[in-house]
Amino acid sequence: MTFIITYFNDILIALTSIVTGASAISALTPTPKDDDFWAKVKKVLNFCALNVGSAKPLAA
Repeated sequence: MTFIITYFNDILIALTSIVTGASAISALTPTPKDDDFWAKVKKVLNFCALNVGSAKPLAA
């Protein structure tokens, strides 16, 4: 039972780290207008950061 709790704890820490990192990167990067590749990367970062719906940052 202890192994399951420790494994779950590690997964939870990893997921929150991914969300936190993606949120920080998403907040620091400007919204690209011309580059399609970076626009796709930005969409993935916003999804990983849980910036969906009304939580999306406004475009500058």
